Amino acid sequence: MAGRPERVNGASRCYHPSATGRCDPSVTEQLKTELERSIAEVRETAGASFAKRATAIDLLEVHVIDRLQPLDEHGEPAPALRALHSDALELQQQLEAANERFLNRLRVRIRAGRYTPAGLERALARRAGNSKRDRDYDTLDLLVAGLLEAGTLEDERAEREPEMVAYQPTPGRIILQLLARADIQRDDVLFDLGSGLGWVVILVALLRETRAVGIEYEPAFVDYARSCARALNMSRAKFVHADAREASLTDGTVFFLYTPFRGQMLQQVLERLRVEAEARAIRVCTYGPCTAEVARVGWLGLRAGDPSREDEVVVFQSV
Repeated sequence: MAGRPERVNGASRCYHPSATGRCDPSVTEQLKTELERSIAEVRETAGASFAKRATAIDLLEVHVIDRLQPLDEHGEPAPALRALHSDALELQQQLEAANERFLNRLRVRIRAGRYTPAGLERALARRAGNSKRDRDYDTLDLLVAGLLEAGTLEDERAEREPEMVAYQPTPGRIILQLLARADIQRDDVLFDLGSGLGWVVILVALLRETRAVGIEYEPAFVDYARSCARALNMSRAKFVHADAREASLTDGTVFFLYTPFRGQMLQQVLERLRVEAEARAIRVCTYGPCTAEVARVGWLGLRAGDPSREDEVVVFQSV
């Protein structure tokens, strides 16, 4: 039926619009009212903190900009909707610019060493907040990704073996949980096996002032992580392009695995860690499906966390 509105990606649009490409005026007015309300809510949500602005940007994207896109593709939207689209884009740019200014100030302080680890840790948790839902990424992750941004990430070059798991960044709340549960001290040396873009390594080096080493098989990830560390003047963060089954693990006291591999490959790495544990006490920290496999290893005892949970950090101690 001509002029019948339909929901497409959350936006009302018309089939068979008039020759001008516009929908029925009543549909346009209804959509205009809804979008104006959404923009007003975004302006109220956008406060002085990074987290509130990030939430406002997301609301603006979903409830205004994305809803207008199908209309624009179908035909020329009404002038009132074009004006709303311009307002939404301008507001989005203002919020993003404010968050980038905040990140730049934070980078300058870190590069100059004008921060305290405890103060920075409190700021990360306070300004961004933490998700309480399992597996979720939240505004803390947006803050960390922005802080550790290092330009364009190159395409992956290494051929992944079947037991290697595709990279996913460790959620920020999990990194903070790792710091607390593993009781990482300044004289520890942390190894992140499968370090990806380097979030865990750099944040541990920042927040505990300890040496941290990332072992990563994909060279594009290693290059990116090194650029991040250089940009923040983080000499304590080191990244090694190597296979975890062959890399030097000397001096490591804390080893973190966000399920970088499974099966036989995981068992081979755990055997390497067992050999390291003969020389010194070590902690093995896990997150994700690998926790259940690590929990069955006889030379490790539980130190913190619940081994039946894949959605939290579990810490094991060599016995």
